[in-house]
Amino acid sequence: MEEEEEAATTRGSLLLKQKLDNNDQWSSSDHGGMQLSESLSTTTPIVVLSTLAAVCGSFTFGSAVGYSSPSESGIEDDLGLTSAEYSIFGSILTIGAMLGAVFSGKIADFIGRKGAMGVSETFCILGWLAIVFAKDAWWLDLGRFLVGCGIGILSYVVPVYIAEITPKNVRGSFTSLSQLMIGCGKALTFLIGSLVNWRTLALIGIIPCLAHLLGLFFIPESPRWLEYTENFRWISEDGVLHLFQGKYAYSIIVAVGLMAFQEFGGLNGFAFYTSSIFESAGFSSKIGTILAAVVQILMTTLGVLLIDKCGRRPLLMISATGACLGCVLTGFSFFLQDLQRGKELIPILVLIGVLVYLGSFELGMGGIPWIIMSEIFPINIKGLAGSLVTLVSWTGSWVVSYTFNYLFEWSSAGTFFIFAVICGVGILFIGKIVPETKGRTLEEIQASFTHIQQ
Repeated sequence: MEEEEEAATTRGSLLLKQKLDNNDQWSSSDHGGMQLSESLSTTTPIVVLSTLAAVCGSFTFGSAVGYSSPSESGIEDDLGLTSAEYSIFGSILTIGAMLGAVFSGKIADFIGRKGAMGVSETFCILGWLAIVFAKDAWWLDLGRFLVGCGIGILSYVVPVYIAEITPKNVRGSFTSLSQLMIGCGKALTFLIGSLVNWRTLALIGIIPCLAHLLGLFFIPESPRWLEYTENFRWISEDGVLHLFQGKYAYSIIVAVGLMAFQEFGGLNGFAFYTSSIFESAGFSSKIGTILAAVVQILMTTLGVLLIDKCGRRPLLMISATGACLGCVLTGFSFFLQDLQRGKELIPILVLIGVLVYLGSFELGMGGIPWIIMSEIFPINIKGLAGSLVTLVSWTGSWVVSYTFNYLFEWSSAGTFFIFAVICGVGILFIGKIVPETKGRTLEEIQASFTHIQQ
């Protein structure tokens, strides 16, 4: 029975590849959707429009992540929250995202990529409204949780949708736009948050959600999802345990490993607690945070420009190496502080360390793991595998954001040296395990993974 199913899957995969390869442009299909060939060497207006509409979801993601920092003092003053209660409000976003991640793949497979983006934005809008009208901590937490559920779905479906609609020669750059828009969402939210109160900021957070929902009416569904529903629906659905068969082991290891090193390498320690790090080192938190936002946007933009020219692996190696160096510099500055030496040098060293880490991270490790995740899984397991990988990402995000303050109080220098070691191991993982996927169709990438696994 299993052999028959495997043969059916193989026939379906070949049929899907043949259909995709036979098309030379986007064209209307019988489903009212679109078809795409990755052999196309130039992008079409519909590809550009679809990508721009999709990355509105990434801007929503960034706005949600960036909301808690500029709103902290206002919420605590207006609603009388303690620091502990506000910590719950800030961290519950990742709990909601973990739940959204669990169901993201199933939702995207069942109702399509567009449908999943629509569902996610509905969660986000309801969450923002709950925050806008909140009178106590309970409503705040509920709203933040709902927003988390929404961005947990978005973090999976946006890069998958973009990867499935774009030609191979620009797939990396277009998918990287997702990370760029996350950075822009965080930076703009922080900037606006310094000018308006927290309720107005939450209301503004609804704008990119509405823009995304509106854009969904003007873009096609992913052609690969449409072909999937046509050619694979009659095959029995594989369960979660099917992911852990030997033939999928390599792709699972690559995707889960990249997400683990992305999160446990200290991302949320640096990103969520930037102000605290600068203040502890005696540097202006406002100036430091603005510089960090500018550097992140510039480096993410550079990554978008380079990824389809240099490839995924070189940027990942440079990014992980730079992140490791940033951790070492930051840890060393706090080590000097513990020794009560070089007091004038410490603030500058911390600034350099944080900027090197965040800039290097955004060059590759911030977005490329999501790109590779969207490329390497066959369509018949993409939903389940994507949910697993996204769950790993958000779990790591929660662990780091929850434990950072405790680690920092234990040893500020030791915290960053731990992150440096993890980044160092990540460099070895990328060098030994992660393949290059630049310039190949999704079907070619997935076939090469299956060949290695077998």
